[in-house]
Amino acid sequence: MRGIDQRGTEAEILMEAAESDRPPGESEREELERLRRELAAHRGVPGTGDRPGGRAGREHRGALRWTAMVVLLALVAVLAVGSVLARFAHGEVLDTGRYLRIVTPLGTDPALQSELVDRITDAIMDRVDVEALTAQALTAITENDPRVPAAVVGLAPLVGKQARDFVRDTATSVLASNEFEALWIQANRQTHKGVVAVLTGDTHPAVGMSEDGTVSVSLGPIIDRVRTVLTEQGFTFVEKVPAIDRSLVVFRSPELVKARWWVSFLDRTDRVLPWITVLLAACAVWVAPKGARRQAISWMGVALALAMAALAVAIGIARSAYLHAVPAEVMTPQAAATVIDAFLVPLRTAVRAVFTVAVVIALAGFLSGPSRSAVAVRDGYNRALAAVRSRRSGREPQAIESAMGRFRGPLRGGIIAVAVIVLAFWRYPTGLVLIGTVLVTVTALLAVELVAGPRTVRRDRAPR
Repeated sequence: MRGIDQRGTEAEILMEAAESDRPPGESEREELERLRRELAAHRGVPGTGDRPGGRAGREHRGALRWTAMVVLLALVAVLAVGSVLARFAHGEVLDTGRYLRIVTPLGTDPALQSELVDRITDAIMDRVDVEALTAQALTAITENDPRVPAAVVGLAPLVGKQARDFVRDTATSVLASNEFEALWIQANRQTHKGVVAVLTGDTHPAVGMSEDGTVSVSLGPIIDRVRTVLTEQGFTFVEKVPAIDRSLVVFRSPELVKARWWVSFLDRTDRVLPWITVLLAACAVWVAPKGARRQAISWMGVALALAMAALAVAIGIARSAYLHAVPAEVMTPQAAATVIDAFLVPLRTAVRAVFTVAVVIALAGFLSGPSRSAVAVRDGYNRALAAVRSRRSGREPQAIESAMGRFRGPLRGGIIAVAVIVLAFWRYPTGLVLIGTVLVTVTALLAVELVAGPRTVRRDRAPR
């Protein structure tokens, strides 16, 4: 009735203005605008006089919720990348045990062993000029014994080549022995101390890493072992050679020194960033409009998957740039590729694992939503469960079936909670651990659905 009275008053104002052949006055126009605003608010039409609880207010709050959700999901994607890099920096770069697990197999890699043999052979032969020593000895023999022709002096280059081959074969045999692994591990342990010293703020490490980002392994103990074996086999040229300390460059990147602040920051925030990421993800789902929270879960999985895809592309670009930047005289392309790939394996594995989990989250959010395809999948799933349960429909449910049917919800939550705890407290979860955890969780949830009986509807009250 009030709306009719308002429309009547509005019409009366317009009729009075028409009869007097004049436009409405200022007061009449204000009254007309006021009545129009009240009528618009009464009908629920957006206008300048909408009440805070009207449709326009709800639309405004919904827009704010969507905006907040998008911002939080963007932060989740960025922090997910940071979490993966933080775990890599703390667990693979700065942890000595994990570092040695990466570099120990490199000692048996053919490309790197060839590089090592060349460096050891050159280090020894540079100190022992076998060709010159042989030429001097043969010259002295020809001068003291006229029966020896002077042409034998020309054998000196051949002897020098054979000596180099002998040193090379000896170095190869030492690198193939069991004792080489212990020497290689010890050398890399000392190297890692220098790497950690530089990356954590000590700019003057004794060994390991220089200020231009060159990470090198000292070959002194390995060369000493080769010299010992050579002496035992009668190659006495090396007896009076002083200690030789050569090094093998395993990594070179000036950007590594420039990024020391970021490496130190990621190391300190290794345990914090994942929890902040999970908290923001929960906030993104909570802040979403009530009818779109399952959609928010799906979008969260998509955001994480896109973040991991972008990180994978960035890793590939960084690898290519590194290989092009390493000079051939510092390390052969094959050896450089072997080393960088060995260090990138844990990072790539983590990226693939998080990507897999993100896809699972996106599918879970999508399949629980109201779309036709999701409803069709759920209907098919329910029919499959009903077909399995129909086999036991002719008997009374067992105690465990009844109990699981009553506590279906807590069991689901407990299974998911256990999976989260396992991943949270596993010190270095590999991709296999993450994928295995997801598969076990899904299998456990499916087992609950199969064992538990169908939901029962209580009919204590008559429907009204």
